[in-house]
Amino acid sequence: MFSFVPTPIGNLGDISIRSLQRLAESEIVFCEDTRVSKSLLNLLSNRYPEFFKNSIDKRFFSMHSHNEKEILEKLDLELLQNGIYMSDAGMAGISDPGIELLNFLQKKNLEFEVLPGASASSMAQLLSGFEGKSLFFGFLPHKKSREKELEEVLFSGYNTTLFEAPHRLLKLLKEISEIAPEREIFVGKELTKKFEQRWWGRADEVLKEISSTKGEWVVVVKGERKEQGRISVKDLENANIHPKEKAKLLSKLINKSSKEIYKELILK
Repeated sequence: MFSFVPTPIGNLGDISIRSLQRLAESEIVFCEDTRVSKSLLNLLSNRYPEFFKNSIDKRFFSMHSHNEKEILEKLDLELLQNGIYMSDAGMAGISDPGIELLNFLQKKNLEFEVLPGASASSMAQLLSGFEGKSLFFGFLPHKKSREKELEEVLFSGYNTTLFEAPHRLLKLLKEISEIAPEREIFVGKELTKKFEQRWWGRADEVLKEISSTKGEWVVVVKGERKEQGRISVKDLENANIHPKEKAKLLSKLINKSSKEIYKELILK
């Protein structure tokens, strides 16, 4: 049987017994980066030698978002009989490669299983402390439709979990503080790792506390629906009205004086 095997997102102790068994007995390993997967397997075999004492020699194949479809077009189905897919960290196919392979197995009516494992998204949802229904959004688009999709996240009415790349994290926090300045968020860095950090508060408050963006990031936005007829900060900024009037209206929505905002508007 083919298996999708989740891997620890930072702490080796989070690997499950079922995952260890499949990692040890599998012959074929599809993975994002063969170097990362070989290193992880080496660490796990040293920590849990009882599972790997009769481990089978393995063949590794790199399968990631840039080559997944191409590989599947030429794939020898025999390679799937005792194979696994493992991502670099976490659950394959969830904001990671692997979903194309899973769809391929379904279309070919091939038997497969998905093992449960560590998840930064569900961990962050609980850590946020936000009550109510939750959505997992993954990564926002880099450019095209980013603003539209962020507004969807902010005003869907559901607590929403986002992943963000280190070099775009500050941009995301600034965007949230501009569109929904009073919104509560949770930000987690390097969850389950040695130097795990957590922040709660408004986006502008969290922004002031973050000194380095290196690492893995997850953001949970508290749910709130956009009231019909309600004007957002972005709506006002884009409105064709005199800067003085615009500054007065904006000052009622964000924690700044109308004079400060007016100066910023005329300098744009």
